[in-house]
Amino acid sequence: MSEPQAFPWDDAMTLALGVLRWSPAEFWRATPRELTAAWDGLNGGRPMGPAVGRDLRRLMEAFPDE
Repeated sequence: MSEPQAFPWDDAMTLALGVLRWSPAEFWRATPRELTAAWDGLNGGRPMGPAVGRDLRRLMEAFPDE
């Protein structure tokens, strides 16, 4: 098994402080998920796979064809 990788703090700080111009306080309040969302937003988002099973049923119920 491979070793878990350390969180990329330098990259996260470069994104938040340098690119997004967040204050240090905003950076430290952000969660890793929020940082990832910011990165994805700058890069066009992540490709989503097809909706299957339970996800597809939930989508169909939320957005029924009329």
